[in-house]
Amino acid sequence: MTRIKISVFTLLASAALAFPALAQSAGDMTLGFGLASVMPKDGNGTLAGAAADVGNNVRPSITFEYFIRDNLGVEVLGALPFKHDIYLGGAFAGTTKQLPPTVSLNYHIPTGGKFTPFVGVGLNYTAFFEESSALGDLKIKDSWGLAATLGADYAISDKGALRMELRYVDIDSDVTLDGAPIGTVEIDPLVAGVSYVMKF
Repeated sequence: MTRIKISVFTLLASAALAFPALAQSAGDMTLGFGLASVMPKDGNGTLAGAAADVGNNVRPSITFEYFIRDNLGVEVLGALPFKHDIYLGGAFAGTTKQLPPTVSLNYHIPTGGKFTPFVGVGLNYTAFFEESSALGDLKIKDSWGLAATLGADYAISDKGALRMELRYVDIDSDVTLDGAPIGTVEIDPLVAGVSYVMKF
């Protein structure tokens, strides 16, 4: 999994550095529809004395961005709920669903051309719900954390672009089983996304 994450990150970084970009003007807005893959880091802490691992999941995503200044936009990311399998010591232990709305400040690099690379920083709130486990009443606490984004848009018309992006999100959540604390799950995923973005 780590090798795949590094390859995606390298691809996006190369695109951001190698191509010129289109400018975005203050007052512009964009709406994007696509898919996002949440890929938790390898090794997600220790729960109840066992090594925890959280599985990947892909779901439809949506973004809205408003440009407060030329090339500088405030973006809101949303998605349908992600569902993750949880393993303890290599054995299946349960599932959880989560919603990770994220607000970011993005800078779109104005170098001219069809490619528009961008970078961003923001704040993530992850809400966990519908936890299920044969071990007992599993609960995962909601999480606040920082987020960082690297991506690029490729213009296919005056109002439309294809987008590739990679986000890092800091997600650490306390976990209880039957009301007793059993540790902290350290998810800290990379989120790879592809989408179609419309400007209006």
